[in-house]
Amino acid sequence: MNTQLVIIGGGIVGLATAYRYAQKDPNAKIIVLEKESRLAAHQTGRNSGVLHSGIYYKPGSLRASNCRSGKAAMEQFCREEGIPFELCGKVIVAVSSDQRPALQRIFERGQANGVNCRLISKEELLEIEPHCAGIEAIHVPESGIVDYRAVCQRLAEILQRSGHEVRLGCKVLGVRERGSTLVIETEQGEIVTDFAVNCTGLHSDRTARLNGVKPEARIVPFRGEYFELKPAAHHLCRGLIYPVPDPRFPFLGVHFTKMIHGGVECGPNAVLAFAREGYGKTDVNLGDLWDALSFTGFQRLAAKYWRTGLAEMWRSASKQAFVVSLQALVPEIQGDHLEIAPSGIRAQAVTPTGELVDDFKFHDTARMVHVLNAASPAATAALNIGSLIAGRVQERYSALA
Repeated sequence: MNTQLVIIGGGIVGLATAYRYAQKDPNAKIIVLEKESRLAAHQTGRNSGVLHSGIYYKPGSLRASNCRSGKAAMEQFCREEGIPFELCGKVIVAVSSDQRPALQRIFERGQANGVNCRLISKEELLEIEPHCAGIEAIHVPESGIVDYRAVCQRLAEILQRSGHEVRLGCKVLGVRERGSTLVIETEQGEIVTDFAVNCTGLHSDRTARLNGVKPEARIVPFRGEYFELKPAAHHLCRGLIYPVPDPRFPFLGVHFTKMIHGGVECGPNAVLAFAREGYGKTDVNLGDLWDALSFTGFQRLAAKYWRTGLAEMWRSASKQAFVVSLQALVPEIQGDHLEIAPSGIRAQAVTPTGELVDDFKFHDTARMVHVLNAASPAATAALNIGSLIAGRVQERYSALA
């Protein structure tokens, strides 16, 4: 079959890219390939469903600019398509005076990025979140929640109604150039295309290698472990409650998240996953594990932050340690308020020098665009990222013409 564009990966970035490209070129023929039997099976379908405001990100970065415009686009899409979302608001809470400088820096970033936010006192914090501890906080009323799986399903429906294809259970095995085309080898046979986009998240570096690209950074999987509040404790959190994060890490710390379909999620704890799709603590893929442990970048990262890593591992092993972390924000939380919730995996790109890649990262070849890092707020910003990638594809087409 001859087609014009193949998107590899049926998560929210892949589907948003297909959707935006279809808008840019109504005559295009697009096929989305997903190796699983359902869409949004990994990062997209296992995140907390937050609509991020962009308050944390360095002004001028792709994360900051894409988050702001992407959030607006996501809200508009949800309104038009009848997908529930809620701007429930968020507080970022300083629990000690030594956190005030970091809180101030986050507030200044928010102001620079155009985020609707303000510093509030302890008394104002208690009006918003009556059970929350803290001496000062940032209130971000525009932060919200949504169901990203529902967004993905609707994007797929729109694509299919327009004559495009979404193929499930279609793992990509190889990519090779043949004349003026690409041949995508899959479990369902070959697909000949003019161009392709790699949106495979947890496997983005490996998919790039199929195209002859050798990414400098490698994906290291970190498992985010969550608990959920039992119904009797739902009143302890009204919206989103976050701590002041450690600026050295891309993780935002253990927090409370109201969910769009009800309930409150607590977490995540972040530990090295022993498989790229290792959602359970006992899930091990020896190849994936060796890939991480033998990587110089991970070794240097671990040497630099081993104390933090041990603390995360201890909190993973001890529910009580997890509870203590939650109590810093909501002192009334007890162990019997919590039940285990599904885990997620974060595809974190790490450089050979042990640095965490903290912005979106792309690599273009003659006939492919590779999305090599699309960490949070990729879901919030997906429609804007999709438009950005679609533009890169059009530029490559022009270069080949």
